[in-house]
Amino acid sequence: MAPGSDPVSGAALEAHVVVRREGFVLDAEISASAGEIVAVMGPSGAGKSTLVSVIAGLLAITEGRVHVAGEVVSSPRVQLAPQRRGVVLLGQDPHLFPHLSARDNVAFGVRVSAGEGRAAGRVERRSRAERALAEVGLSGIGHRRPAELSGGQQQRVALARALATEPRVLLLDEPFTALDPVTVADIRRTLAERVRAAGCTTVFVTHDVVDAVAVADRLVVLEAGRVTQQGPVREVLTAPATDFVAALAGVNRVDGRVEDGVWAVGVLRLRAAGVRDGDAVALIPIGAVRLESEGSGASEGEAAGAGATEPVRASGTATWTARVERIEATPAGARVYTASPPVVCELTVAQMLAAETAEGDAVRLSVDAADVRIVAS
Repeated sequence: MAPGSDPVSGAALEAHVVVRREGFVLDAEISASAGEIVAVMGPSGAGKSTLVSVIAGLLAITEGRVHVAGEVVSSPRVQLAPQRRGVVLLGQDPHLFPHLSARDNVAFGVRVSAGEGRAAGRVERRSRAERALAEVGLSGIGHRRPAELSGGQQQRVALARALATEPRVLLLDEPFTALDPVTVADIRRTLAERVRAAGCTTVFVTHDVVDAVAVADRLVVLEAGRVTQQGPVREVLTAPATDFVAALAGVNRVDGRVEDGVWAVGVLRLRAAGVRDGDAVALIPIGAVRLESEGSGASEGEAAGAGATEPVRASGTATWTARVERIEATPAGARVYTASPPVVCELTVAQMLAAETAEGDAVRLSVDAADVRIVAS
């Protein structure tokens, strides 16, 4: 959306955000229809938190506009106060009042969100707070103060308070970062259920692709202050346009070129039926790449199996040797990064011990051609 243009009809949120700082420029567009959940992902420093801070009214915009339910809430000339936007931001810190009970923390949100003519009495506020707590699985703990709650329970209270205010847009800025994996899985389900039940338009900044897959309708990828890809979550992950998205999807994204129906990079050649001549990308699932220590005497980069002149067919196996650049430990074993072409594979602990692979070693990699998808760049 260009600055000064009208918001998209029916959009609960429509924003073109430009923020200029020394050494960094955020120039991103984002929209969400009523009830839609949009995940925002990107590497550290991409501008994700800056984006939601502008939408929330915590940062001023340099150029562009932010519309919430058709109303301009941010522009170079307009800066509506955060509490007047109908927008709630929930981050890593639940920001609960330590001297108030869980119930009163939620009731406070109900009170401050009520406009003229909507002010609820104390009994009604507490009743709404109890219902909100029950909806996030916290029945019976409304009397407890934050210090008596676990981290996951505190985030549930914060979520209950946010939804009890009936925001026009809910902003979530990596709210699960400080929680353990088991708690995250549980609260993720609660979040998805409650946000959808409330029909609340939501922008969800996260570093975990599982959040996007499990919760969001659409995914917006932000890199170096620009949107590099967006669309339905599964569509983005099945056709990654950048190396970052490929890594999220667990896919190697290898640049090459198609000529006369054959995709090639270095000595690797694969049949690419139906792909037009020109630059093309091979999408190779990380889990499909097999590794073994180099023992055949083949030199680094030498193609094996089909040879260097005959392209590997869909029913064949592409095999090549490469040099290990680095090895990163993972909970299940290790991730091995190789060069020429840049391909990553994963090994279990047992496979790693059997391969006896170290950085700088030559290794033999293979992948079934049927597991590789080639798309035009």
